[in-house]
Parts: sequence; structure tokens; C-alpha cells
Amino acid sequence: MSASLGRIAWLRWPAAIALLVALALHEGIADAFALIARTGPVLLWLVPLHALPLLLDARAWQLLLDERIGLSALWWIAVVREAVGRLLPVLGIGGEVAGIRLATRYLPDVSRVSASVIVELLVTIAVQYLLAMLGLVLLRFHANDAHDIGNVIAVALFASLPVCVAAFVVAHKGAPFHRLETLARRWLDPAHTLAARLDGKQLDRDIRASLQRMPLLARALTWQFAGYVLGAAEVFAALDMLGHPVSIAGAVAIEALTQAVRNAVFIAPAGLGVQEATIVAIASAFGIDRQAALSFALLRRAREFVWGGIALALLRMMDAKREGGLVRDRG
Repeated sequence: MSASLGRIAWLRWPAAIALLVALALHEGIADAFALIARTGPVLLWLVPLHALPLLLDARAWQLLLDERIGLSALWWIAVVREAVGRLLPVLGIGGEVAGIRLATRYLPDVSRVSASVIVELLVTIAVQYLLAMLGLVLLRFHANDAHDIGNVIAVALFASLPVCVAAFVVAHKGAPFHRLETLARRWLDPAHTLAARLDGKQLDRDIRASLQRMPLLARALTWQFAGYVLGAAEVFAALDMLGHPVSIAGAVAIEALTQAVRNAVFIAPAGLGVQEATIVAIASAFGIDRQAALSFALLRRAREFVWGGIALALLRMMDAKREGGLVRDRG
């Protein structure tokens, strides 16, 4: 099973790369890079700016864990989760598995940690729908010519709604992880200690208990929603630095709809090509030059590689140090 998933994951890359290359050639990648070069080192400020949305996202996760893990630790784990989810070819679950593995170092209750991640994903689905609706409203009333792309996104949004509602109902009323326990062990590798400690029945109970705490879910949703909206600061700042300023409404719409489309088309590895095409389409609807929009899309992709590369390198160093310590203890 894991080998088949791995092959499928790798096969997605040629199509995604082809889409990105076609977009770059069509929109004029040389002009986009020239605009970035003219803007200069001031664009480096976009790298640390991304820390703030991740902090709010980590706070939402901390609430779902009843604050049993410190915010700084969860922020670091959130960085790693994003890096794995966006840079490694895993079918949408790699970041979550990495997050569970790291969080259990601070809270050794695998079921509790896993439940918090799964409930967080369900909260994220709700946040994505709220963001998409906000983005569509802003697109409708503040953009120049966005009827076609707005209609496409709206149709896709409502078409996927029954599936998302079903996920909430099954998680709340059913016992999906008890039934999927054997499959989950195969995904996680039976030899791995995380898989050995997985209890599907307890996981289902923990998920149901969390989903019954509506005030807690509302608080987590509020923090997550605020984090995504704050992500629009990157859009606003980057386009302003590039000399093509956008309104706050436009920045929020670009961020909201880009996130919605990227998460909906999760089969595309790291949203490659899909993210860039969405940014260009939405930004141009707000009157942003298409080359400037492509420049921002390339900057965002570069920021993802910088954050992800640093996070994965530090994680590898920490794992190596930890493994070395375990070997010395056994010796």
C-alpha cells in the first residue's frame, strides 16, 4: 500500500511541472524575474513575515490539545508540518504524520495528539470554506472583471460541500479510525513505534469528545481564520514592494481563494502550477499586471522553499542528534 501511494505521489510531479512551465512561458517569466531583480533585497522581508500566520495556526492547535504543549514547540512543529506537506511528495497526509510524530515527543499520548490533528484538519476545512466565501464576496464587489473565475470557484466549492459535510458526520457519529486501523498501520509502517501505539477505538473516542466541545472548536476556528487572513499581509506587502499595490480587499481575496483552490486540488504536489495560476488569475481581476502577479507567485514559491528547506534540514539534524543520544544510552 505505502509503495503504491509513493508511486502515485511521484507520478503527479511531471503534470504539475508541465503546468508551471506552460504558465511561466505564457505569462513571460523573463519579465517576472526582471521585476524581482529590480525590486531587490527588500523582498527578503517577506520571509520572516510568514512566521506570524503560522503562530496563530499553532495557537489553534494548542487549544485543541488543551494547552498541554507549549506554543513555541507547536509553532516549530507547524513549520515542519508545512514543510513536509508542501515540499515532499506525499498524498496530503505527510505533514500531519510528521506533526503527530513530533508532538508525541512532548505529549506521549498518541491517540490524543492524533485526535487533535484530525480535528484540526476538520476545523481547517470549515475555515477554508469561510475563506472561500469571503474571497468570492470580495471578488464580486471589488474586482474589475471576475465573473468567469468567480463562477468556476463557486461551482467547485458547492460541488465539494457534501463530501466535507460527510467527513464531519462520519468523524462525529461513526468509528472510521477503528475500521481503518490496519490500513493506517501500513501507511505509518508497522515497525514504527508510532504505528505500534495506535489505538483506533481510543482515537475515535478522542475525536468524538473533541467534536462535542463546540466553544473550543469555535475558538480554534477563530485563531485559524485570523491566521489565514493575516497571510494576506504577504500579498499586500509583496505587490507593494514590486510597485503594483493592491487594496486590502484584493489582498485578502487573492490569499483566500489561492488557499481554497490549492487545498481543493490537493492531488497537485505542493500546489505546483495550480497556486501560481490562481494567483495570476485572481490578481489580474483586481487590476494587477500579470507579470507582477507572476513575480509574486514566484516569490511565494521561493519563500516556501526557504522555510521548508531550513525546517527539514533542522529536523534532520535534530533526529540525528536524538538517534545518537539513544544509541549512547543503550550502550
